[in-house]
Amino acid sequence: MKLLVLTNNPSRASFRQRIEVYLETLRANDINCEVVRFPTGSLARRKLLKQSKDFDSVFLHKKRLNPLDAFWLRHKGPGVIYDFDDAVMYNDKHPNKFSRIRRKSFERTVRLSHLVIAGNAYLAERALKFNQKVKILPTGLDVNAYRCEGKLKNDGKVRLVWIGGKSTLSYLASLRPVLEQIGRRFDNVVLRIICDEFFDLQNMKVEKCRWSLRSQSRDLAACDIGLAPLPDNRFTRGKCGFKILQYQSASLPVVTSPVGVNVEYIQQDISGYVATDEADWVEKLSRLIRDKDLRKRMGGQGFKHACGFDTKVLGVRLVDMIKSVTA
Repeated sequence: MKLLVLTNNPSRASFRQRIEVYLETLRANDINCEVVRFPTGSLARRKLLKQSKDFDSVFLHKKRLNPLDAFWLRHKGPGVIYDFDDAVMYNDKHPNKFSRIRRKSFERTVRLSHLVIAGNAYLAERALKFNQKVKILPTGLDVNAYRCEGKLKNDGKVRLVWIGGKSTLSYLASLRPVLEQIGRRFDNVVLRIICDEFFDLQNMKVEKCRWSLRSQSRDLAACDIGLAPLPDNRFTRGKCGFKILQYQSASLPVVTSPVGVNVEYIQQDISGYVATDEADWVEKLSRLIRDKDLRKRMGGQGFKHACGFDTKVLGVRLVDMIKSVTA
């Protein structure tokens, strides 16, 4: 079976975790993928979409189609599988502002698809308005990749950690008042930021670790408590909780905002805490900072949860979904 995989950006984290991690599994199940970056020029796109008839199916990653691209794919191409793990029907910078163009392009893409794969129930609900063939596949990860020896030897520090891209660093920055208060309360607490941009705090040391695929698991494993703050809006409710799964795979307890799947991924008082306001964040973090045994116990429970999202588990489900379209 030949699968044409189309994406705007094959180096994006979303593509890596939604598709790239499964390429070997797909190949082992006789699904051979050709990954192509979607061209910017209309003539190049037309040529590519006409050639898609040589494949058994087209796997469209996150891309919303314009009318002309949709026409060529509908009339000249094979079955379409549309996969998305963000609220692409909304603008992430202005989530509450209605965008007719975004909505129509999302509707158009979902309607022509033979199968829609959504990253969570919130996203699936929006796709179901235009297509009943919608299935949910959470974003997964290789859990064992995060099981490494990274703890720093006896330095007496408790490390809070946040991992992400510069486009979402503002989510962590919203916790500045909380972090400053924690820094005044505890002199042994450090904030580690794993990103490609950083900021400083007045009352707490900040360790700045530049993100890389090779070092991220080791940088996480050296920490003690994962931070997952999120503002509550239409776009962030579509987030798929990958950050939480990363923390849990590294056996870290997590404190998160009550937004989207974050609430589902954290078992309150078992694998972490959901914090509703600044005072709650300070109280929950303080509790974990003071109690090493609590951190260890919650981290172990989180790891058990993350194992259900391992790529070995989810890869089997993806294979079945793809084969159901071509069958």
